[in-house]
Amino acid sequence: MAGEKITINAAVDAPVAKVWEYWTEPEHIKNWNNASDEWHTPHAENDLRKGGKFLSRMEARDGSFGFDFEGVYDEVIENRRIEYTISDGRKVETNFEEKNGETHIKTTFEAESENSVEMQRDGWQAILDNFKKYAESR
Repeated sequence: MAGEKITINAAVDAPVAKVWEYWTEPEHIKNWNNASDEWHTPHAENDLRKGGKFLSRMEARDGSFGFDFEGVYDEVIENRRIEYTISDGRKVETNFEEKNGETHIKTTFEAESENSVEMQRDGWQAILDNFKKYAESR
């Protein structure tokens, strides 16, 4: 249901400074920002500051479909929190907390109305799981 809040989580076996770098730097974003191997992110831009804009071009590897995921940052607290508004007006908040050498990531976002809440949660969780795999393998 549109406006419903969805939360996803992951614990990444890496310090928060590394997690933050991999989460925010375009050269890293291009390596993990996909929900499955059939997708990729060939282009990413990130102006990581309040009022700054971000853009990730997400495309099917077979060229059949693609879209821009973009928005504006509402708050950025280094190594702790990122809040932004997606271009369709939905709000997203991601928190980072380091505990015993692991970084716990929690993202809460507003659901859109085109896809089921379960599908949205699963898609965003798959991207977060891919980030975890990428960050832990480097």
